[in-house]
Amino acid sequence: MPDKLSKSLIWVMAVACGLAVANIYYNQPLLADIGRSFHTTVERVGLVSMCTQIGYAIGMFCFVPLGDMKERRNLISILLIVVSLCLIGVATARNLLWMDLASFAVGITTVVPQIIVPLAAGLAEPRERGKVIGTVMSGLLIGILLARTVSGFVGQSFGWRSMYWIAASFMVGLGILLRMVLPKSYPDSVLSYGQLIKSIGQLILQERTLREAALIGAMQFGGFSVFWTSLTFFIERPPYHYGSSVAGLFGLVGVVGASAAPIAGRLADRFGPKKLVGFAIGITIASYMCFWLFGTQIWGLIAGVILLDMGVQGGQILNQTRIYSLIPEARSRLNTVYMVTSFLGGSLGSALGSWAWHLKEWNGVCAMGMLMIFLGFIVWGYHRIKERLILSQNRSDVSESEEV
Repeated sequence: MPDKLSKSLIWVMAVACGLAVANIYYNQPLLADIGRSFHTTVERVGLVSMCTQIGYAIGMFCFVPLGDMKERRNLISILLIVVSLCLIGVATARNLLWMDLASFAVGITTVVPQIIVPLAAGLAEPRERGKVIGTVMSGLLIGILLARTVSGFVGQSFGWRSMYWIAASFMVGLGILLRMVLPKSYPDSVLSYGQLIKSIGQLILQERTLREAALIGAMQFGGFSVFWTSLTFFIERPPYHYGSSVAGLFGLVGVVGASAAPIAGRLADRFGPKKLVGFAIGITIASYMCFWLFGTQIWGLIAGVILLDMGVQGGQILNQTRIYSLIPEARSRLNTVYMVTSFLGGSLGSALGSWAWHLKEWNGVCAMGMLMIFLGFIVWGYHRIKERLILSQNRSDVSESEEV
């Protein structure tokens, strides 16, 4: 492994990813409190989470490709300062429109993790790329989960606005730290910004693996968001009667599943990630079966959360390992396509989760989450069947040519 990518630097990058990405998820355990603060309905307040994730997708499309064009350390530091200002905007929101717009702005500017991950992949040696991605992504994934725990506790103890003031101070401190420890990293590409954006469409058309991974990621993350957006509403009612702090504690449970991320990376290095993606999807489907059959019992919810995070996060590591091996000089753009698609799926899942709860409550949530994940399985299965047919045809052509 190169000297500039030491173990300590890998872990600093992992922690940075976790702290930064948490901005997207602080609102999920707080939705009920936010709704009461603005005297609105479950369906309406669910749009706050959706706005944040749509903003994140747009931010990734606009800013992450700059990682193939600009010096990355400066880019990361600037974005962290800007997102701190957007978080202050959420903390001072006085109505729902303000809340929606500020949450959207937080999403747009919280893209630092998606610049750090391809940076780490580029600094790693090829034989250890899966392991490095898995370690950095484990920080990101644990950040996603612990964000709910921290915000649930802070929201119940000090009010939901306090969480955003704290998050803004975190981003300022993180910007200073990363400015000090990250190596300067210049891109290999000499394309202009317009050419970079145009090339994203070309990558989508040219790379079948990228299209497959992105669609699977969208459905997996959509199913993930269906659950986490609806959990607070579910556990506030019988038989649980829990508040936002308990909803956040389920993030601690999810850390058990997210800890599988480095293992998924090592397995990808050893066996290849393609077939393992299907196994990860299967684990995610099993999580929703657990929610549906045993969700009214605390052990069923806990087991389901572990399986959900294990399947979704493991699948993400495997898919990213696949796409980062395609075109080294375009890793930021490949990551843009994958993550934009994933988070569009996540924002759709947030909206559908609130809608499904409104229609059929917990049964509707479980059905919607399982449907999204099963669509991802269909995409994976279709491409595996197509590959086998192509391989069979090629073998047949070779046999015919040998006979001739």
